[in-house]
Amino acid sequence: MSLVVLAVDDEPPALDELAYLLNADGRVAHVHRAGDATEALRVLRDTEVDAVFLDIRMPGLDGMELARILRRFARPPAIVFVTAYDDGAVDAFDLGVTDYVRKPVRAERLGESLRRVAGSRPVPTTAPAQPADEPTIPVELAGTTRMLPRSSVRWVEAQGDYARLHTSDASHLVRVSLATLAERWADAGFVRIHRSYLVQIRLIAELRLTGSGYVVSVDGIELPVSRRHTRELKDRLIRAAKHDWTR
Repeated sequence: MSLVVLAVDDEPPALDELAYLLNADGRVAHVHRAGDATEALRVLRDTEVDAVFLDIRMPGLDGMELARILRRFARPPAIVFVTAYDDGAVDAFDLGVTDYVRKPVRAERLGESLRRVAGSRPVPTTAPAQPADEPTIPVELAGTTRMLPRSSVRWVEAQGDYARLHTSDASHLVRVSLATLAERWADAGFVRIHRSYLVQIRLIAELRLTGSGYVVSVDGIELPVSRRHTRELKDRLIRAAKHDWTR
């Protein structure tokens, strides 16, 4: 697939470098450039692109605000944030971005982003449209930002202003509060069981009373349930079980 992309950065040296690296990749047919979000919107008004490689911190309309506008397009382009900071990761997964690349940008890392962009673009077909990809979360792994599928998260643990996402074989610390995740992920089946824990309800193997109170078991790990959340959790588990019985 030959990709048409738009590079957006308010710093000319950074924009030059990003455009150079994108042009050097054989999957890219053409690179449009914009020095700010307003100029980017002018380009997008007249040109359809497959992906926007977008800095976050820009004067005026910033990259996050531009990404929200792009998501309202009838045919939104893939969005790849290219930034020197990690404090945009909280909102990035809410927007369903394709990738989150840290500066300074390396050619091989950008190549991985282009591979994801190419894989995310729809293939012309007469078949019904497929549902959108599930939300992903930018996480740091060995110095590289990766996109973690939300479905791989088993439970979440609060650690101050951060949250630790536990998967079946690893954990990842992200800069987002547990309260924020509890609100945003409620529709995906995540339930608050304690001020420090959020759990995917379908993975709860048992709710058990111990000498110190109730606990749930997830992947063989016992997590405490606070008295405040016990009744709501019991009701949720009963409703879920009744739904399974009557299907």
